[in-house]
Amino acid sequence: MKNSFKNQIIVFTLLLQFCFINSQNELKPYGDNDTVGKYVELNGAKIYYEEYGHGEPLLLIHGNGADIKLMENQIDFFKSKYRVIIADNRGHGKSELKTDSLTYTQITKDWDELVSYLKLDSINVLGWSDGGIIALKMGISKQSKIKKIIAMAANLRPDTTAVHSWAPNRVMESQRHATEMLVKGDTSRNWKLKLQHYGLLLNQPNISHNDLKKIDASVLIIAGDRDIIKNEHSVEIFEKLSKGQLCIMPGATHIAPKTKPKIFNEIVNRFLNESFDYK
Repeated sequence: MKNSFKNQIIVFTLLLQFCFINSQNELKPYGDNDTVGKYVELNGAKIYYEEYGHGEPLLLIHGNGADIKLMENQIDFFKSKYRVIIADNRGHGKSELKTDSLTYTQITKDWDELVSYLKLDSINVLGWSDGGIIALKMGISKQSKIKKIIAMAANLRPDTTAVHSWAPNRVMESQRHATEMLVKGDTSRNWKLKLQHYGLLLNQPNISHNDLKKIDASVLIIAGDRDIIKNEHSVEIFEKLSKGQLCIMPGATHIAPKTKPKIFNEIVNRFLNESFDYK
């Protein structure tokens, strides 16, 4: 009887501890975790970043109009295996904009500066959508020592040779709406900032095949078979890389890291951990 009561007390205590830990996690979600979140000034702007886990550094780079929280499934999975570093890109989330002309080149410089600030000797980079573009541009810039790059749903150019026509059409509709709201003096959203985000999608990037050949790191190109990015464009990127691998995920879209995190994370983890002879 005493043992039974003691066991109930233990279970109840553990339950209280679990509830407390869970409530703490809810109070401090990814992207708004003041126990690990920090600001650093990079290239004239305050950039917000968070770190989780230990070991080999893995940068996670989110997509257009998003923030750190978008990649919560990847943080959850990789933080027990790597030192995960994730930031709000310039003009996103908690990071400042400080420019009238946002470019992928500028965001790439910010990330290279963050790597330098943190004194990271060698890194891996996982980027999604705009983040994938930035990951490729980091490989091209060679300002950071990169072992492996994973570019999910990246494109070399913004035209319809690379992306399905419905995508830029929708962005242009959003761009017109933002302009109209700005003219009206609407303050419900930061329309000037939204226009900068839309400008990235409609006018950039402009990465050449020769640029891709500058990348020394091993690169995994991933896309969904029903992605915004045309399948043939993902193949085009893959074929121009000296050390490239390709994965077209079946039954997946542009948001596969969110909708199919288990499969996506396992594919990325396998690439990061397995060696491959490119000769």
